[in-house]
Amino acid sequence: MVTSVLFSYLVTCIAIELTPGPNMAYLAILSAERGRLAGLFAVAGVALGLAMLGALAALGMGEFISRQPVLYETLRWGGVAYLLYLAYDAWRDARRPLEQLDVAELGWRSFQRGLINNLLNPKAALFYITVMPNFLPPERPGLASVVLLSAIYVAVATAIHALVVLLAGSVQPLLTRPASRRIMGGVFAALLVGVAVWVGVTTAR
Repeated sequence: MVTSVLFSYLVTCIAIELTPGPNMAYLAILSAERGRLAGLFAVAGVALGLAMLGALAALGMGEFISRQPVLYETLRWGGVAYLLYLAYDAWRDARRPLEQLDVAELGWRSFQRGLINNLLNPKAALFYITVMPNFLPPERPGLASVVLLSAIYVAVATAIHALVVLLAGSVQPLLTRPASRRIMGGVFAALLVGVAVWVGVTTAR
């Protein structure tokens, strides 16, 4: 692929990942509550989810979904509903004592939630459906090109997500008191509701 096209694609990936979205919101909330280690496990789950969506795009699933309005809307509203569930979950958990988990259990839960969060993330799925095809060679958009662009996107997203985790994790020691957790739980829930509304509006056709 032409170097200028790859550079433009890289800039596009960075710009998209810096905008608010389900992954960024969830990773920031998790890291602020559970610390950086939990956040990094979740980043690994998100990265796997992005890679899986990229593999589906390579198999032509993205183009198929874009041509099926019912599937598209199901994906979109499923993602919005999941974000609202995460908002409720954040509000509810903030009113419970902080559960103590060992590293293995915390890591697995965080990885699993990160994977599920990304697979139900309409922003990630729609990237492969609406954005990435614009950078594929029109004359021969082969498998190698799709794999390359998918790998670049996963790498960019993972780097930005890891940075979000490191920054958000720095406030985790401030959230150990019940009163602080309740206040921040309400803030986190409100942020997730805002992201759900934003996703619902910006992904509408």
